[in-house]
Amino acid sequence: MRVDLFDFDLPTDRIALRPASPRDSARLLVARGDALEDRIVSELPALLRPGDVLVFNDTRVIPAQLEGRRGEARVGATLQKREGPREWRAFVRNARRVRAGDRIDFGSGVTAMAGERGADGSLGLRFEGEEPVERLLERAGRMPLPPYIAARREADLRDADDYQTLFAREEGAVAAPTASLHFTPRLVEALGAAEIGLETLTLHVGAGTFLPVKVEDTDDHVMHSEWGRIGPEAAGRLNAVRGSGGRLIAVGTTSLRLLESAVAPDGTIGAFEGDTDIFITPGYRFRAVDGLITNFHLPKSTLFMLVSALMGRERMQAAYAHAIEQGYRFYSYGDGSLLLPGG
Repeated sequence: MRVDLFDFDLPTDRIALRPASPRDSARLLVARGDALEDRIVSELPALLRPGDVLVFNDTRVIPAQLEGRRGEARVGATLQKREGPREWRAFVRNARRVRAGDRIDFGSGVTAMAGERGADGSLGLRFEGEEPVERLLERAGRMPLPPYIAARREADLRDADDYQTLFAREEGAVAAPTASLHFTPRLVEALGAAEIGLETLTLHVGAGTFLPVKVEDTDDHVMHSEWGRIGPEAAGRLNAVRGSGGRLIAVGTTSLRLLESAVAPDGTIGAFEGDTDIFITPGYRFRAVDGLITNFHLPKSTLFMLVSALMGRERMQAAYAHAIEQGYRFYSYGDGSLLLPGG
């Protein structure tokens, strides 16, 4: 499909620079088939059915933004994907000044050796020393805000909390699963009282999620890969929900992509551990999920293509036009949507 079919105009003042406070006071656009309804995230228990299960991503964002030097040259690095105990792929600013074998000094006693360049332009980095890389990043790294926020303000101490979800457990993400940012202990308690279940899986979101689609046709786009895991016990519980007539609602496109990577043709969800580069566009047949809670995505992005596959492109164009007209806030710190293709 032509990528320009997924374009739309977004006023820059619709891009949220801070999250709603409290988190569950964010607005929620509910799309049931063709119908649109303006609600609030805290009303979610009344919008779902008893027996439904929300599936969250429990990845935890690490301070993956680094500033350093290679000799006299200033170098910036955003970690993208882990490749080993001390090895990461990174997108590097001023990368033309760095060659394989160069040492980059990120300060605070943190250094890394540059490796080979990848086909996507990323650079291999191997962190030196014996201290766990996570501890090195705590000293030298910063929270990696999305580029559309970082271009307008610096990350600060508030972001260390704001850009982490309530469910964050497994360290390894360099971008937050932002749909989960709307959830609070109060909302989780209300969901339980409404007999709506919660389940978690892990997908370490990479910086590749922000890469623009540079081709004219979706068939020519090379999707980035991310590491994920669904344990056998969780898979069994999810299958039991489907078997009893409950719906699986993915909270975030990361949860959805991992579930659809792990599902068999007959709709059975299996245990999964490894990389996924699933690219979902209109025409895809969903097998694992019955709905999605997600934020509002960038024009011509793979994520807008995904929601268009779930709901239909024309429906999503209409939903986004409504959201823009009604003043919804977009992107990572913005408002949310509940997408239910079956009503």
